[in-house]
Amino acid sequence: MAVINSLNNFRVVQWNKLKIKAARDKASLFMAEGYHLVSEAFRANCLKEIITTEKNKPFDVDTYHVTYDVMEKLSSLATPTKIIGICQQQEKRTHIGNVLLVDQIHNPGNLGTIIRSAVAFDFDTMVLNNSVDVYNHKVIQSTQGMLFHLNIIKSPIKDFIAELKKENYQIIGTDVRDGVNLQDVKPGEKRAVLVGNEGEGVSDDLLDMCDIKVNIKMNENCESLNVGVAASIVLYSLSQNS
Repeated sequence: MAVINSLNNFRVVQWNKLKIKAARDKASLFMAEGYHLVSEAFRANCLKEIITTEKNKPFDVDTYHVTYDVMEKLSSLATPTKIIGICQQQEKRTHIGNVLLVDQIHNPGNLGTIIRSAVAFDFDTMVLNNSVDVYNHKVIQSTQGMLFHLNIIKSPIKDFIAELKKENYQIIGTDVRDGVNLQDVKPGEKRAVLVGNEGEGVSDDLLDMCDIKVNIKMNENCESLNVGVAASIVLYSLSQNS
């Protein structure tokens, strides 16, 4: 069993480039670190290669064994993992099922939380615009593998809402100022939920396109919630009121 031990090895150099968004997009690949994420990638049929410091071959894909020093170079974690998966980015696909529209979310942890909640509460498609890269390593880690179970489309939100309206989707926007109480909303069979920027919320021009604007009733001492938390509550509530 050959072990790659050089930091200048051609494969190591190419893998390391995947830390950069432009390189990820050009290759349509990204790295997922840790056994759980690699396992989820394999289940979703998008695992292309494995890089590991261990002797075994955990999944039936091309496997490259490397030294700890090489793994340390490739890893984005404070403590390098023992396994990294090289994964295929999703190809552009049409939307399916319930749709989550995400506009201008810039914090990786927030986006990761939103992705996990979308999967948990039966949203099949996420449309992403002007936000942190979904294949950023911090986003990937915070999704805990749910990234691999969501249909992700990159598109301007306004254009996408117009298409959804033609298909009789109910557009539900989050609005902390003028929205109706979330608990009073009976969602349509075909629904799309719109969430926006951490600081500014959903822009007025997008809110104007919504069929319903909702907010979360809470203690008057709290002005607003973290967007990841708020989105999770909205998605959960709509799933319960269906």
